[in-house]
Amino acid sequence: MIPRPTRSSEPTTAEAGAWADVLVSHQLLHAAVLAPTGQWLVQRYPDAPVLVLTGPAAVVELAATIQHRIRSVRPESR
Repeated sequence: MIPRPTRSSEPTTAEAGAWADVLVSHQLLHAAVLAPTGQWLVQRYPDAPVLVLTGPAAVVELAATIQHRIRSVRPESR
């Protein structure tokens, strides 16, 4: 596995929100909601338990994990 590049700054709430919107719109998550506490409430599918993510970095990490999973399952198209 190729290591992910390191970031020069922490993810922002806006970046996490953008990733959450993309994941939900592509039906990779059922729901992702920012709570007033700064935590994110995420649900993978309608009847799944709600996961509590600690902040923007956790949402971006979840997006990276989902991307990695999708790319590792997809056959190469070269």
